[in-house]
Amino acid sequence: MKSKIYKILTVIVFSIFVSACGNKESDNQSPNEEQKTDRKQSKIESEEVMLTQEQFDALKMKIDTLALRNMSGYVEANGTLEVPPQNEAAITTVVGANVVLIEVIEGDKVNKGQVVAYLSHPNIIQVQTDYLNAYSNSNFLKKNYERQQKLYKAGVGSGANFQKAEAEYEASKAMVNGMEAQLRILNVNTISVRNGTIAQRIPLRSPIEGFVQKVEVKTGQYVEPQTELFEIVNTHHVHADLMVFEKDVYKVKKGQKVNFTVQSIPDTELTAEIYSVSKTFEDNPKAVHVHAEIENKKGNLIPGMYIQGKIQVDNTETKALPESAIIKEGDKHYVFSVEKENNDWSFKPIEVVLGTKDGDWVSIKFTEEIEGNTQFAYNNAYYLNAEMKKGEAEHAH
Repeated sequence: MKSKIYKILTVIVFSIFVSACGNKESDNQSPNEEQKTDRKQSKIESEEVMLTQEQFDALKMKIDTLALRNMSGYVEANGTLEVPPQNEAAITTVVGANVVLIEVIEGDKVNKGQVVAYLSHPNIIQVQTDYLNAYSNSNFLKKNYERQQKLYKAGVGSGANFQKAEAEYEASKAMVNGMEAQLRILNVNTISVRNGTIAQRIPLRSPIEGFVQKVEVKTGQYVEPQTELFEIVNTHHVHADLMVFEKDVYKVKKGQKVNFTVQSIPDTELTAEIYSVSKTFEDNPKAVHVHAEIENKKGNLIPGMYIQGKIQVDNTETKALPESAIIKEGDKHYVFSVEKENNDWSFKPIEVVLGTKDGDWVSIKFTEEIEGNTQFAYNNAYYLNAEMKKGEAEHAH
């Protein structure tokens, strides 16, 4: 009986001992795990990534202070780049002639009045010859008129002869003035023609300053009157011409800002301000034209380029960064602040809370107060995070 009691007591003591060891082991392990978790959450905030100037340039890092963007309340609108009619010019000829020399090619910059080509034709020479004859005849008739006038005033000439001389002289003057106007349109110097110099060719001049967009002729080609030979465009006044659909027209008005992109300048957003909203609808599609003046013109902006834009109809702005500037670690998000230290660049992660997303941009809020002049990395956040993890691994060894 005693032996049986001893066995029962031994089992109970052993069970209590095992349970106590298990609790002790559990108690010892729990704080470590919590510390590891805390370190994991706070470790990223204590790290730093250093890049040399060469690495910075090779990665094409983009840094800037925080941007304020309208992340909601916008109207999407597509369109093209255009220039006002007064900044486009079509150069034509007023007479049929042959192109003997072309002075420009597409893309050339031209000034107002600059010669772009020369034309020649027997008709042009004939007009100058006719003018010279008319001018000489007018001088003769003028002298005859003056002589008849003196005779008439002296009472030795008839009134009929005086009146006839006067009429012939006035008619010759009208003819000369008309032919002078024709020669001026042809860019012919009438004084040189009066002195007996007949131009073999006439110049075509640009009526505006701008760039040659089209050359429609070849050397030696005969062109009919009013044929368009060259097209000149002044791209300095290029603007955004957007189409806004009927359902959104009431939201759009003069003075609103527009953010838009063009394919020729990738990863760059241009801004414009609306200065005119059309009052009539286009039939297909049923939309109105909205014209906006570009505020930050960059690159080679050519009329006709397709653009995609967003018209800001709500003035509420918030701090935002591109998606490429944000990383996620666990359930938290971070961006990288930037400072230059001598010839190196220092990047430090800062925790943020994400908000509204608009295209490639995301509104953010900081968990701690940030100085207004702080600069941030606008791209390559995942690369910076990878470099930071690599540094952690090296320190662990």
